[in-house]
Amino acid sequence: MSLLLAPWTRLSLLAVLLAAAGVCVLLYEPQRILSEGWPPGLPVGTAALLFAAAYGLCTAALVPRPLLNLAAGALFGAPLGLAAAVAGSVLGAGISFGLGRLMGRDALRPLMRGRWLKAADNQLARHGFRSMLAVRIFPGLPFAVANYGAAVSRCRWVPFLLATAIGIVPNTAAYVVAGSSAASPGSPAFLVSFGFIAVSAVAAAVVGWRKRHRLAPAPEPVHALEPAPDMRRATPQHPPVVSAASHGP
Repeated sequence: MSLLLAPWTRLSLLAVLLAAAGVCVLLYEPQRILSEGWPPGLPVGTAALLFAAAYGLCTAALVPRPLLNLAAGALFGAPLGLAAAVAGSVLGAGISFGLGRLMGRDALRPLMRGRWLKAADNQLARHGFRSMLAVRIFPGLPFAVANYGAAVSRCRWVPFLLATAIGIVPNTAAYVVAGSSAASPGSPAFLVSFGFIAVSAVAAAVVGWRKRHRLAPAPEPVHALEPAPDMRRATPQHPPVVSAASHGP
């Protein structure tokens, strides 16, 4: 029983679970939904809920979100596709965060000895919502990497999920609109959404480069050296000079 609860055993099980999920995605080929469509007679709302659940599982299995967002737009259009994609993203982020914290955190936290890793951990611990919101708005870091990385850190559940739900909306909307208008690539909606995706990628790179110094730990203050008390006591004391003046007879 103790062997099953060992940190590295749980991390190995997590790796096996993710590998098995990836194999299932390759074998099932969920992209067939785009060509075959949903089963006939299935209500649109039910289909959107099922898609959101499948979206969350695929995200936890390391499937790239841009592909899922494009599929959401192509299947349900912009409004309903955006709602399904956001719900699936939050669900997938929660699954990844929970799995990473339960099965991988204890094994990986002792390895966080580098300066940048410690600084990032402190940043997520003190400013979890603000830090995760910046990661989600400027998608320079892959979604799955950010999920499992936050799980290893001291980031809390509520700031993580809330920042995810808010921060993913702009970029997700751009991909969903692009997917819904992919049939007419010359349309204004497709061009605007594609331009937003390109601009956000460049902005993420620029912001990440300019703000990289914030992850560096602050240098320790250098205090003026004071002589130790023992050294002050060890300072040689000169005896008073006694005058050799003669006295009267």
